[in-house]
Amino acid sequence: MLDDKTVEIVQSTAPVLKEHSKEIGLKFYELLFSKAPELYNLFNQTNQKLGIQQEALAYSVYAAGEHITNLDAIMPVITRVTEKHRAIGVRADQYPLVGETLLEAVKDVLGETATDETMDAWGKAYNYIADAFIEIENKLYEEAREQPGGWDGFRAFTVQKKEPESKEVTSFYLVPADGKKIATYQPGQYITVKARIPGEEYTHIRHYSISDAPGKNYYRISVKREDASNNAPEGIVSNFLHEQINEGDSIDISAPAGDFVQDNQEQDFPLVLISGGIGITPLISMLNTVTVEQPEREVIFIHATTNSQTHAFKDHVKQLAESHSTLKSIVCYDAPTDVDRNNGNFDKEGFIDLDLIRTFVPNKDAMFYFCGPIPFMKAINGALQQWDVNEEHIHFEVFNPIAILGTE
Repeated sequence: MLDDKTVEIVQSTAPVLKEHSKEIGLKFYELLFSKAPELYNLFNQTNQKLGIQQEALAYSVYAAGEHITNLDAIMPVITRVTEKHRAIGVRADQYPLVGETLLEAVKDVLGETATDETMDAWGKAYNYIADAFIEIENKLYEEAREQPGGWDGFRAFTVQKKEPESKEVTSFYLVPADGKKIATYQPGQYITVKARIPGEEYTHIRHYSISDAPGKNYYRISVKREDASNNAPEGIVSNFLHEQINEGDSIDISAPAGDFVQDNQEQDFPLVLISGGIGITPLISMLNTVTVEQPEREVIFIHATTNSQTHAFKDHVKQLAESHSTLKSIVCYDAPTDVDRNNGNFDKEGFIDLDLIRTFVPNKDAMFYFCGPIPFMKAINGALQQWDVNEEHIHFEVFNPIAILGTE
């Protein structure tokens, strides 16, 4: 345990780190990659360019410092980070270098305000936090390795089938190259792809939600091709998968991971699944599972996308709704085509809001799971909070390193 003086210093200076979080994050990764460029193989380089990884790091450091005497208070953050670390292969012997570099970055940015006493306290705090992370991650590695069909690190899988789901989304059915069993997973979890792209110096790692129910002899991921837009570059891995990976090709993946999963203790409540764009992937896994394992449960599936051309799994969800009287499907298009209007392909033109949710969800005593772009997620989260939905009934997944919504 940390001594009282260390705790006092860390908690009193945590707001200072938050104030300078962006600069600390940028300096940290600049120093880290200069010391250990091989770590480019682990980190999402696109997130680096966009500043997302730096923001996530700084938020995590501030949150850990603020709650240093009660890490359970930020367990959602810790759980999400440790799951990601296990998935990409972060190891205990890498923590000392990270800690040393983080303290250097803090000292560099804060200058004279970072006294020796302050730096000593944060050094002790980092080691304390690192030990907690390492202990959790060791258990995760053991679970992934020891479960039936499990494995450690990355394993070769063959693309058995490649199937378009919309003009932007393609599904990849992956089977183990060694022909052996595969580990099961919980609906909502993801696998991690290590892509070796011709012309790239380092490997690229990406997490992709598994988009089908467990119990199959394959993993299915459904990948949106990310084109360049505004200040964002094109998705190097998504375009590689779409354009260069074909049926019969091999890719390396790590065992399923993630904490965005259905709670089996919630079966007495209606299940509300709300997705925006490619955020549909983990929710399709949940939908496919619940219609088989809990066919009598009331399910409301609400999906928002641009129009029918970008609407992945459109026919699949429609068929499920037609064959399951307990499933209700609602579709929102923000830019429907004339064909969409003529054929009645959607229920609302525009976006999902509280009025729409309250129209189709019987009452707020339901279990809500949602996923999509960050602005979409914040809007849904805000709507549910406005409705006074119990926080324990709200579950979400974000497709970037930030662990919670509303971190400004």
